[in-house]
Amino acid sequence: MKSRLTRFAASVVLGSALAVGAGSISASAQEYGGELRLVVGSDIPSYDGHIESTFGMIHPIRPFYSLLIRVNPDNPSSPTDFVCDLCVGDLPKPTNDGKTYTFKIRTGVTFQDGTPLTSADVKATFDKLAFPPEGIASNRKAYFKMIDSVEAPDPETVVFNLKFASGTFIPTIAMPFNFVYSKKDLDEHGYTWHQTHINGSGPFQFVEHVQGSHVTGKKNPNYYHEGMPYLDGFTSLIAPKMSVRLQAIRGGQADIEFRGFPPKARDDLVSALGDQITVQESDWNCVLIVTPNHKVKPFDDPRVRQALSLAIDRYQGSEYLSKIAIVKTVGGIGFPGHPISSTPEYLEKNIIGYGRDIEANREKAKALLKEAGHENLKFTLHNRGVDQPYKIVGTWLIDQWRRIGLDVEQWVQPSTPFYATLRKQKDFEISLDFNCQAVVNPIADISKFLPSGGANYSDFEDAELEKLYADLLETGDEGKQRELFAAYEKRVLNDLASQFITLWWYKINPYRSYVKGWKIAPSHYLNQSLENIWIDAAERKKQLGG
Repeated sequence: MKSRLTRFAASVVLGSALAVGAGSISASAQEYGGELRLVVGSDIPSYDGHIESTFGMIHPIRPFYSLLIRVNPDNPSSPTDFVCDLCVGDLPKPTNDGKTYTFKIRTGVTFQDGTPLTSADVKATFDKLAFPPEGIASNRKAYFKMIDSVEAPDPETVVFNLKFASGTFIPTIAMPFNFVYSKKDLDEHGYTWHQTHINGSGPFQFVEHVQGSHVTGKKNPNYYHEGMPYLDGFTSLIAPKMSVRLQAIRGGQADIEFRGFPPKARDDLVSALGDQITVQESDWNCVLIVTPNHKVKPFDDPRVRQALSLAIDRYQGSEYLSKIAIVKTVGGIGFPGHPISSTPEYLEKNIIGYGRDIEANREKAKALLKEAGHENLKFTLHNRGVDQPYKIVGTWLIDQWRRIGLDVEQWVQPSTPFYATLRKQKDFEISLDFNCQAVVNPIADISKFLPSGGANYSDFEDAELEKLYADLLETGDEGKQRELFAAYEKRVLNDLASQFITLWWYKINPYRSYVKGWKIAPSHYLNQSLENIWIDAAERKKQLGG
């Protein structure tokens, strides 16, 4: 397992390094000053990292907050390199047979409103994440199943007591959505206050948010990582249309877009600007999934759901869509290439919809629909109003389903009502959804498919799936982990077809070459605090004038 993990980590890093196409990453001394202008292709559903799972929130809001620990910003491609943020020193070694972790907390840290940050704030944050009160959402609650309790015995100490030793604990604690909130805010304003208010301790302080336009932040003069941030501030420009984001970078109105562009957009920018553009590329821990609403007929019937998956030609789709969209890799529920994830050969032989004979797959799909009494099925695909890759993949899916005689329309909504439909109204038949994670941690990541996971919108229950996941989470044996992972995947994709996979994403980041210090990761959620980014003022003036 160790050698497989080492090879996996090396391949992720190598993929990033080899793909620096135009320009290069400067290693010269950092400069202070300037404002970073980033473009974000989505509105902000809310400010609350504990309930959101979209880049539309992380990119403009993450710089205002701190984490207990995080992926190393100097080595974000590694799946195992974690460092302290609000804690001090090296990461603690577990005691009590791997069931107790004790973190020492920095002193002198304050929230934007001037309130000192102590261990009580860290405890209150993780209590909210792991044990939310009834009616309070915690989007990744299932990730914290191993936590039994969190203690703050003194202002500088936080102790996590686990129910069982788990290799997923440290990656889970390091997730970039785990914004540390003020206990005072939670006590005085309640657990939903952070959806509409910002009070963090990160490298930047909140200035303003104009809905549909921009978010601005200014340098935090009291930031606790010495010498950082380098920037005076940043402006996050909200621009849902990709053509607008591209033109903003090409015309010099914006410097960078962190989510990623499709191949042609990269090529157009490089062709137009030459060495004024730097490109970094990486495999991406993000996948679009199809989510049927099990409470709506006929999608309560697994035969109908299986037929929809069988109709999709993932291999031909990869070849075609990878030329026009930010999707590429055929994979199962786990990040492709990770040692615990299923191999392409295994998927092809064992998982519905991955066989190479698409005609045979589609004949089987038609037979299942006929057996279920729905061979002329008509339905609406609910989708998000973001071009890349949602609308492109949605249009492709509709074409795939029409090839087995289905009549499918597409219902596209902007991000905020899209999420409301998934989470609250639940008045959809079939919806595109996503499993976009930060740290590459497949055991935790696949909780997306767990009915009790907090982020599964299929609306069903399954005791067998819950048991498989509980066993997977608690075992430390690597061979047993792979066995349980495969059984869980089969239950999700074959037996239940509760949700199913389209294609995994591929991350391409072209940006102005005067932007320095940022390093790509296998997720558009990682390394987004902006503290390590700096602007080469002379190069910027050369490119843009003024």
